[in-house]
Amino acid sequence: MYAAERQREILHRTRQAGRVDVVSLAEDIGVTMETIRRDLTVLERAGALRRVYGGAIAVERLSVEPALAARDEVMTTEKERIAKAALAELPAGGSIIIDAGSTTRRLVQVLPVDLELTVVVNSPPLATVLATRSNVNVIMLGGRVRGRTLATVGDWAMRPLGRLRVDVAFIGTNGCSAEAGLTTPDPAEAAVKEAMIKAAGRSVVLLDHTKIGNDYVARFAALADVSVLITDTGLAAELAAELAAEGPEVIRV
Repeated sequence: MYAAERQREILHRTRQAGRVDVVSLAEDIGVTMETIRRDLTVLERAGALRRVYGGAIAVERLSVEPALAARDEVMTTEKERIAKAALAELPAGGSIIIDAGSTTRRLVQVLPVDLELTVVVNSPPLATVLATRSNVNVIMLGGRVRGRTLATVGDWAMRPLGRLRVDVAFIGTNGCSAEAGLTTPDPAEAAVKEAMIKAAGRSVVLLDHTKIGNDYVARFAALADVSVLITDTGLAAELAAELAAEGPEVIRV
């Protein structure tokens, strides 16, 4: 098993159980305890879990929201596949919203250079990248910038969304479950995400499979409120079917 595969398995087990220990992981995966300790260090530096004596605990148990830079280093291959799959959901010209986030950032990077689009964003870094492209008309939502996610929130972001109508919104999320729907740790950011979905004819949620099964304090949509969920093949087919039963098309790539 390669290091990346091993670390995905460790992260999956940590999020399922809430806590894992080094000895059990080493025995189950078939590597040394020192290898597991190195993997835990890598995952902690990425903000994916928290080291404790003898093992690690899921950051969700600590109510910790990893910073954008940390999240950007986790599940990178999967996020790139998800972003490329999302291109099939673009309108043939027209207008879209791209939410702030590590997976949506990759969508910005792969947007076609020959497709005329109006793109609404709530992320100053994404606006900066898009503004250099001659085929894109950028609308930047104002408001307070959250340092942890670099997303704009508050009334200055919400009010323009209430007057906009776009073809498709591409939304990120911290958590997703059949019971709770789509959730995120910050209520102000949840309010903006909810307004983005309401402003769009269709909404597409981009999330790697480690987000599924996690619930956070602020709910911004039921699964029935969104059109498509695009995730990776790390999501079991049975769980994908359970999510699809709530309304959205579920695409695994």
